Amino acid sequence: MNPEGSSIREYFLMLVECQNEFEQVSKDILKKCGGVPLAIITIASALASGQHVKPKREWDILLQSIGSGLTEDNSLEEMRRILSFSYYNLPPHLKTCLLYLCIYPEDRKIYRDRLIWKWVAEGFVHHGDQGTSLFLVGLNYFNQLINRSMIQPIYDHLGQVSACRVHDMVLDLICNLSREAKFVNVLDGTGNSISSESNVRCLSLQNKMEDHQAKPLTNIMSMSRVRSITIFPPAVSIMPSLPMFEVLRVLDLSDCNLGKSSSLQLNLKGVGHLIHLRYLGLSGTNISKLPAEIGNLQFLEVLDLGSNYGLDELPSTLFKLRRLIYLNVVLNKVVPTPGVLQNLTSIEVLRGILVSLNIIAQEHGNLARLRELQISFKDGNLDLYEGFVYSLCSLHRIESLCINCNSEETSFELMDLLGECWVPPVHLREFVSRMPSQLSALRGWIKRDPSHLSNLSELILRSVKEVQQEDMEIIGGLLSLRRLWITSTHQTQRLLVIRADGFRCMVVFELNCGSAAQIKFEPGALPWAEAVEFSLGVRVAKEDGKLWFRLGPAGEPALPLAASLHSYVLWWSEGWGGQGSGGCGEARARSPSQPSPYLYLDDPGYSRSMLLHGRASP
Repeated sequence: MNPEGSSIREYFLMLVECQNEFEQVSKDILKKCGGVPLAIITIASALASGQHVKPKREWDILLQSIGSGLTEDNSLEEMRRILSFSYYNLPPHLKTCLLYLCIYPEDRKIYRDRLIWKWVAEGFVHHGDQGTSLFLVGLNYFNQLINRSMIQPIYDHLGQVSACRVHDMVLDLICNLSREAKFVNVLDGTGNSISSESNVRCLSLQNKMEDHQAKPLTNIMSMSRVRSITIFPPAVSIMPSLPMFEVLRVLDLSDCNLGKSSSLQLNLKGVGHLIHLRYLGLSGTNISKLPAEIGNLQFLEVLDLGSNYGLDELPSTLFKLRRLIYLNVVLNKVVPTPGVLQNLTSIEVLRGILVSLNIIAQEHGNLARLRELQISFKDGNLDLYEGFVYSLCSLHRIESLCINCNSEETSFELMDLLGECWVPPVHLREFVSRMPSQLSALRGWIKRDPSHLSNLSELILRSVKEVQQEDMEIIGGLLSLRRLWITSTHQTQRLLVIRADGFRCMVVFELNCGSAAQIKFEPGALPWAEAVEFSLGVRVAKEDGKLWFRLGPAGEPALPLAASLHSYVLWWSEGWGGQGSGGCGEARARSPSQPSPYLYLDDPGYSRSMLLHGRASP
């Protein structure tokens, strides 16, 4: 790559949005970057950090500090110099948050939310405006590190950042800096050891030698000063005794096997002695019981119990955790004791709770700070639903609401009650309902005032009675919507048109209206779609004398070339026969250059799907 090539220079200037007066110094900086993308992006991010581009004087200082540049003889050393400049250009709080990332192994996928909650528990995140969520402040820190190219974003299926990675060279830099500052000590089974005299704040156990039977760490005086310990399997086998950590704030044992099948018999009752603990990560540890001593942790802010499928109850002492901000348990499993939830007045995120009593449903109304709620109902009791909807109307900060039903008996009252009584807050960005509803998809809170949903990016409704054309047009007008998944059970309208002026930000579009014979996509519809999935009703189509869908006028593709039309689902109810395959010949791919769509026949009677064609017929 030519370091002075015009395309590289233009890209660099675009990143920093600089004026003509910077042209010569930018050429000199690019020359020293040697065309290395990481160096170019890192330097540009440093020069453009904040609201304005830094003055030319600072560009000149940077140019001098880089040294001789990335030549073949000293490229590694100079790259470190460039990264060091970017690190020292960070404000103090971002330096601390970045150094903390060296607790993770190389190439590790670091989940955003879990990382931010650990920052909060460590005390790295500080309040901005009064009442602002510490998590949201930490989210701003995370985004700043991405913008400064110090961490690499990982995107989810909606194109939103859900995790990050640290470049090998950045990880090498922060590990060295952290070691010098005695901030993090990493034990990875490669010969590194912890000094009995070192005053280390954070400890990361990453034993990479899975077959190595290491002995637990003992007789290390500095353990009493450790404030954070993160353990990755199989290093849990060398974990010291918990009482050694006298001032511990963070204990993360996620994905370490602590269950009955584990050779390590960890007595979780010892956790109750860690009175300074803020973060307890036990996700995926196979535990089946949480000790009552957990109630002693009165400073605890984060309790992550996800992916523990043998855990079906929480101790009643949990009500003492009045500072708890985040509680995560396995969906449809854990029933809280009455009186517990109403005392968790600091809670912002509550995931997985199974509600079986009306009194518990009503307790949610006391959780005024709640931003995310994932809840499941054990049965279809009308009083239970009324209590929940009444509580929900008191929660004005809700951003994410996911509702499930654990009962096999169908019940329709909850969604109907929501439609009649609930006005969603303007912050709502995600709504997921797996509760059956007799109403149309929108004859309730969505249709009443769509302006309340200006931030809604994900909408899942399973199931509703039917989807009408008016519903599609109202949903299509939600400007922030990126994912839609609707399933109808009693569809009567036989033609649904996806218009070109709607769904302007849609990334994932899924529409399952089993008996709808025709779905038409107007030219220009779903301009940003990456995945489109819908169903065609075989039996009703047979009655109409045709099975087909339209992607626009003949010869003109209606969907964007970037979209992957990956599945047509045909609901089959009369045996496998030949009717379905005969109708498939009418389905046409929108462009020969498009990814080949898959065609499935889904037989509900056999609970299985059969791949009929690898691609649609031309």
